[in-house]
Amino acid sequence: MRVARGKSETDSDETTSKAVESSKGAAEAREPGFFGRIARFFSQVGAELRKVVTPTRKELVSYVVVVLVFVVLMMLLVTVLDLLFGFGASWVFGNGQELFPAAPATTPAG
Repeated sequence: MRVARGKSETDSDETTSKAVESSKGAAEAREPGFFGRIARFFSQVGAELRKVVTPTRKELVSYVVVVLVFVVLMMLLVTVLDLLFGFGASWVFGNGQELFPAAPATTPAG
């Protein structure tokens, strides 16, 4: 029989099997039910909300300005792209001489 640090193989096997059984039991005992999981979720939500830091007035104004500038830039980008695509469509499907044609393009009678 092989002895490892003062314990026999049977002792270590028994210890290992007891550890596996106790870890299974602990895992089963710790797993909450349906309502327990819901309660834990709301508890964690509350814990996260307590970590939220309200911005100062100066920070808030800075954030609002950044957002408004970004929105204005995006509006300008979309406007320019719309004009370019409109001009391109007018050039391909219309006479292509005017950016803003006064009358719709004429279609050949057929």
